[in-house]
Amino acid sequence: MDLDDTASRLGVPLADVERVHRLAADLPSAPLPDKADAPAILERLAVRPDDAAEIMEGWPDPGSPLWTPELRWLLDRSIALVRADLGGYGWLVPGPELPRDRGPAWRHLYVYAYLALVGVVLDYHRDHGVPEQVSWTTLADLGRNLAIDRRMNREGWPVMQAWLTLHVRGGIYELGRLQFHRGDGAINLHIPESGPLTPEAVAASLDEARAFFPRHFPDEHYTSFTCGSWLLDPQLREYLPEDSNIVRFQSMFELEPYKEPEGLDADVEVLRFVFRTLSTPLDQLPRRTALQRAVIDHLKAGRHWQWRTGGFPI
Repeated sequence: MDLDDTASRLGVPLADVERVHRLAADLPSAPLPDKADAPAILERLAVRPDDAAEIMEGWPDPGSPLWTPELRWLLDRSIALVRADLGGYGWLVPGPELPRDRGPAWRHLYVYAYLALVGVVLDYHRDHGVPEQVSWTTLADLGRNLAIDRRMNREGWPVMQAWLTLHVRGGIYELGRLQFHRGDGAINLHIPESGPLTPEAVAASLDEARAFFPRHFPDEHYTSFTCGSWLLDPQLREYLPEDSNIVRFQSMFELEPYKEPEGLDADVEVLRFVFRTLSTPLDQLPRRTALQRAVIDHLKAGRHWQWRTGGFPI
């Protein structure tokens, strides 16, 4: 195939297409579920009705005029690329960022890839004895992220499409309030948008993880929980009371010395998670909560937030 022509038709850099071709050229893909089964699967994945309707509208039926040859090639090779790393837990970009205003096939191509891999990762979970409820709770992060992307006026997806490869590779598990991301000797914590971060909910979630990983991944040995997040920025203590959930969450961690992360802007990440916007002027952001007021006042003062990392023993 002509990679240069494919990149041009997709409207993406040639290097991105070359990467997918290089990593997935001869690897096996996986089929999408039957279209008749898709609505029930989307419901189990907590996909909202408006998002589900778009996904069904753009379904890659044989002969669909929405699906050009280059789109079908990218879908097939992206599935193969992610499937090849089943069991992996590193950051993985499944393919190039597409111009999402061209319709549902373009907007949701990586959602279709996710759906094709649900059966693959469920088999992986069963092989490790992971309870079905944990599997579906974990995979339902798809619906959560699609809803967030809609709230963000489609600003959030480029990060999410890579994030969601963790779920369909068996790299991450949602156990109670927190998500637990397998790593090299440490389990990384993530905090989904799923309710208050109370000490009780956090403690119960950690206890569940302490039992889960030795049971289902006995060959992997973890000595600590770690986290990298703007939530660990000590500057938040200047604005939030000591008994706030965030400050109490911070108090669990021993922070590493601050080092500015490469390729990550903490100010942008704070806006992404606190306000779910990347483009709204500060003066137009809501000030309903102490955290919202803290973020705005800190940035208006010309100061910057920090992405901090820390951990504590399991």
